[in-house]
Amino acid sequence: MDATVTVTSVAEVGPDTYAIRFDTPAGFSAEPGQFVRLGTELDGETVSRFYTLSSPTTRDTFEVTVGIDPAEAGDFSAFLVGIEPGTEMSLAGPYGDQHYDGEGRVVVLAGGPGVGPAVAIAQRALDDGGTAAVVYRDDAPAHGTRIAALRDRGVTIHLLDDGAALTDAVADALTRADGEGVFVYGFDDFVADAEAAIAAAGGDPDAAKVENFG
Repeated sequence: MDATVTVTSVAEVGPDTYAIRFDTPAGFSAEPGQFVRLGTELDGETVSRFYTLSSPTTRDTFEVTVGIDPAEAGDFSAFLVGIEPGTEMSLAGPYGDQHYDGEGRVVVLAGGPGVGPAVAIAQRALDDGGTAAVVYRDDAPAHGTRIAALRDRGVTIHLLDDGAALTDAVADALTRADGEGVFVYGFDDFVADAEAAIAAAGGDPDAAKVENFG
Protein backbone atom coordinates (compact mmCIF):
# COMPACT_ATOMS: atom_id res chain seq x y z
CA MET A 1 0.00 0.00 0.00
CA ASP A 2 0.98 3.65 -0.34
CA ALA A 3 0.28 6.09 2.47
CA THR A 4 1.55 9.08 4.40
CA VAL A 5 2.80 8.37 7.91
CA THR A 6 3.73 10.64 10.81
CA VAL A 7 6.72 10.24 13.11
CA THR A 8 5.60 9.70 16.71
CA SER A 9 8.98 9.31 18.41
CA VAL A 10 12.72 9.11 17.77
CA ALA A 11 15.24 7.43 20.08
CA GLU A 12 18.99 6.91 19.83
CA VAL A 13 19.54 3.18 20.39
CA GLY A 14 23.25 2.86 19.61
CA PRO A 15 26.18 4.68 18.02
CA ASP A 16 24.73 6.62 15.06
CA THR A 17 21.66 4.39 15.27
CA TYR A 18 18.08 5.58 15.72
CA ALA A 19 14.73 3.90 16.27
CA ILE A 20 12.07 5.90 14.47
CA ARG A 21 8.43 5.14 15.29
CA PHE A 22 5.47 6.05 13.10
CA ASP A 23 1.73 5.97 13.42
CA THR A 24 0.19 3.02 11.59
CA PRO A 25 -2.09 4.09 8.72
CA ALA A 26 -5.47 2.44 8.28
CA GLY A 27 -5.19 -0.84 6.41
CA PHE A 28 -1.44 -1.29 6.96
CA SER A 29 -0.23 -4.55 8.48
CA ALA A 30 3.18 -6.22 8.40
CA GLU A 31 5.12 -8.97 10.15
CA PRO A 32 8.52 -8.55 11.83
CA GLY A 33 11.17 -9.21 9.22
CA GLN A 34 9.31 -7.43 6.43
CA PHE A 35 10.46 -4.06 5.15
CA VAL A 36 8.95 -0.80 3.92
CA ARG A 37 10.02 2.07 1.71
CA LEU A 38 10.06 5.46 3.42
CA GLY A 39 10.49 8.68 1.51
CA THR A 40 10.48 12.44 1.63
CA GLU A 41 11.07 15.42 -0.67
CA LEU A 42 14.47 17.09 -0.56
CA ASP A 43 15.23 20.11 -2.74
CA GLY A 44 12.24 19.31 -4.93
CA GLU A 45 13.26 15.67 -5.45
CA THR A 46 11.58 12.61 -3.93
CA VAL A 47 14.10 10.44 -2.11
CA SER A 48 13.32 7.08 -0.50
CA ARG A 49 15.05 4.15 1.18
CA PHE A 50 14.07 0.67 2.35
CA TYR A 51 14.01 -0.18 6.06
CA THR A 52 13.18 -3.42 7.86
CA LEU A 53 10.66 -3.28 10.68
CA SER A 54 12.10 -3.45 14.19
CA SER A 55 8.75 -3.57 16.01
CA PRO A 56 7.08 -6.90 16.83
CA THR A 57 3.73 -5.71 15.46
CA THR A 58 2.28 -2.79 13.53
CA ARG A 59 -0.62 -2.31 15.92
CA ASP A 60 -1.18 1.45 16.40
CA THR A 61 2.48 2.26 15.61
CA PHE A 62 5.46 0.64 13.91
CA GLU A 63 9.20 1.15 14.14
CA VAL A 64 12.25 1.02 11.91
CA THR A 65 15.87 1.17 13.02
CA VAL A 66 18.20 3.39 11.02
CA GLY A 67 21.98 3.16 11.17
CA ILE A 68 23.90 6.07 9.69
CA ASP A 69 27.58 6.05 8.72
CA PRO A 70 28.79 9.65 9.25
CA ALA A 71 31.53 9.13 6.65
CA GLU A 72 28.99 8.26 3.97
CA ALA A 73 25.96 10.25 5.10
CA GLY A 74 24.09 12.09 2.37
CA ASP A 75 21.15 14.47 2.40
CA PHE A 76 18.62 11.76 3.23
CA SER A 77 20.70 10.56 6.19
CA ALA A 78 21.04 14.14 7.41
CA PHE A 79 17.25 14.46 7.17
CA LEU A 80 16.77 11.32 9.29
CA VAL A 81 19.29 12.44 11.92
CA GLY A 82 17.30 15.63 12.41
CA ILE A 83 13.84 14.09 12.16
CA GLU A 84 11.35 15.02 14.87
CA PRO A 85 7.89 13.85 15.99
CA GLY A 86 5.24 15.27 13.69
CA THR A 87 7.33 14.88 10.52
CA GLU A 88 5.42 13.25 7.67
CA MET A 89 6.92 10.74 5.24
CA SER A 90 5.65 8.59 2.43
CA LEU A 91 5.23 4.86 3.03
CA ALA A 92 5.08 1.97 0.57
CA GLY A 93 4.90 -1.72 1.42
CA PRO A 94 5.24 -4.01 3.18
CA TYR A 95 7.69 -6.07 1.12
CA GLY A 96 9.51 -9.35 1.64
CA ASP A 97 8.57 -12.91 2.50
CA GLN A 98 11.52 -13.73 4.80
CA HIS A 99 9.60 -12.89 7.95
CA TYR A 100 8.21 -14.36 11.16
CA ASP A 101 5.27 -16.64 10.47
CA GLY A 102 4.28 -18.12 13.81
CA GLU A 103 7.29 -20.40 14.30
CA GLY A 104 7.31 -21.95 17.78
CA ARG A 105 11.02 -21.28 18.17
CA VAL A 106 13.05 -18.68 16.31
CA VAL A 107 16.81 -18.44 15.91
CA VAL A 108 17.82 -15.10 14.43
CA LEU A 109 21.34 -14.46 13.15
CA ALA A 110 21.94 -10.74 12.74
CA GLY A 111 24.85 -8.74 11.41
CA GLY A 112 24.97 -4.96 11.83
CA PRO A 113 21.57 -3.49 10.89
CA GLY A 114 20.05 -6.96 11.10
CA VAL A 115 19.58 -6.28 14.81
CA GLY A 116 16.30 -4.48 14.06
CA PRO A 117 14.43 -7.48 12.70
CA ALA A 118 16.24 -9.73 15.20
CA VAL A 119 14.82 -8.04 18.29
CA ALA A 120 11.42 -7.69 16.63
CA ILE A 121 11.15 -11.36 15.70
CA ALA A 122 12.43 -12.58 19.06
CA GLN A 123 10.00 -10.36 20.97
CA ARG A 124 7.07 -11.40 18.79
CA ALA A 125 7.88 -15.09 19.22
CA LEU A 126 7.93 -14.68 23.01
CA ASP A 127 4.69 -12.71 22.98
CA ASP A 128 3.12 -15.54 20.98
CA GLY A 129 4.23 -18.11 23.55
CA GLY A 130 7.34 -19.36 21.75
CA THR A 131 11.06 -19.33 22.47
CA ALA A 132 13.96 -17.54 20.82
CA ALA A 133 17.70 -17.23 20.40
CA VAL A 134 19.60 -14.30 18.88
CA VAL A 135 23.17 -14.30 17.57
CA TYR A 136 24.22 -10.71 16.85
CA ARG A 137 27.58 -9.67 15.41
CA ASP A 138 28.63 -6.01 15.41
CA ASP A 139 31.55 -4.00 16.74
CA ALA A 140 29.15 -1.27 17.93
CA PRO A 141 25.99 -3.06 19.11
CA ALA A 142 22.64 -1.28 19.08
CA HIS A 143 19.33 -1.88 20.88
CA GLY A 144 21.08 -2.79 24.14
CA THR A 145 17.98 -2.12 26.22
CA ARG A 146 15.79 -4.40 24.14
CA ILE A 147 18.46 -7.11 24.02
CA ALA A 148 18.74 -7.01 27.82
CA ALA A 149 14.96 -7.25 28.13
CA LEU A 150 14.92 -10.28 25.84
CA ARG A 151 17.66 -11.95 27.88
CA ASP A 152 15.63 -11.32 31.04
CA ARG A 153 12.72 -13.13 29.38
CA GLY A 154 14.83 -16.21 28.74
CA VAL A 155 16.12 -15.58 25.23
CA THR A 156 19.55 -17.05 24.49
CA ILE A 157 21.70 -14.09 23.40
CA HIS A 158 25.15 -14.25 21.82
CA LEU A 159 26.84 -10.87 21.22
CA LEU A 160 29.91 -11.11 18.99
CA ASP A 161 32.45 -8.52 17.93
CA ASP A 162 32.46 -7.66 14.24
CA GLY A 163 34.59 -10.24 12.46
CA ALA A 164 34.17 -12.88 15.18
CA ALA A 165 33.39 -16.45 14.19
CA LEU A 166 29.76 -17.49 14.39
CA THR A 167 30.23 -21.24 14.51
CA ASP A 168 30.12 -21.89 18.27
CA ALA A 169 27.32 -19.39 18.91
CA VAL A 170 25.13 -20.80 16.14
CA ALA A 171 25.78 -24.36 17.30
CA ASP A 172 24.59 -23.38 20.79
CA ALA A 173 21.51 -21.55 19.50
CA LEU A 174 20.25 -24.19 17.04
CA THR A 175 18.23 -27.12 18.38
CA ARG A 176 17.12 -28.41 14.94
CA ALA A 177 13.79 -29.33 16.54
CA ASP A 178 10.55 -29.42 14.56
CA GLY A 179 9.00 -25.98 14.28
CA GLU A 180 12.28 -24.11 14.71
CA GLY A 181 12.67 -21.26 12.23
CA VAL A 182 16.09 -19.87 11.36
CA PHE A 183 16.43 -16.30 10.12
CA VAL A 184 19.46 -14.43 8.75
CA TYR A 185 19.62 -10.65 8.30
CA GLY A 186 22.72 -8.75 7.23
CA PHE A 187 25.10 -7.80 4.46
CA ASP A 188 26.81 -10.21 2.03
CA ASP A 189 29.79 -11.18 4.17
CA PHE A 190 27.69 -11.82 7.24
CA VAL A 191 25.12 -13.86 5.30
CA ALA A 192 27.88 -16.08 3.89
CA ASP A 193 29.38 -16.60 7.36
CA ALA A 194 25.96 -17.30 8.87
CA GLU A 195 25.04 -19.88 6.24
CA ALA A 196 28.37 -21.63 6.73
CA ALA A 197 27.84 -21.65 10.51
CA ILE A 198 24.34 -23.12 10.11
CA ALA A 199 25.72 -25.92 7.96
CA ALA A 200 28.59 -26.57 10.41
CA ALA A 201 26.03 -26.87 13.22
CA GLY A 202 24.11 -29.54 11.31
CA GLY A 203 21.36 -27.22 10.12
CA ASP A 204 20.11 -26.57 6.60
CA PRO A 205 21.08 -23.10 5.35
CA ASP A 206 18.76 -23.52 2.35
CA ALA A 207 15.81 -23.76 4.74
CA ALA A 208 16.70 -20.51 6.54
CA LYS A 209 14.82 -17.30 5.82
CA VAL A 210 17.53 -14.96 4.57
CA GLU A 211 17.34 -11.23 3.88
CA ASN A 212 20.58 -10.02 2.30
CA PHE A 213 21.03 -6.23 2.57
CA GLY A 214 23.57 -6.25 -0.26
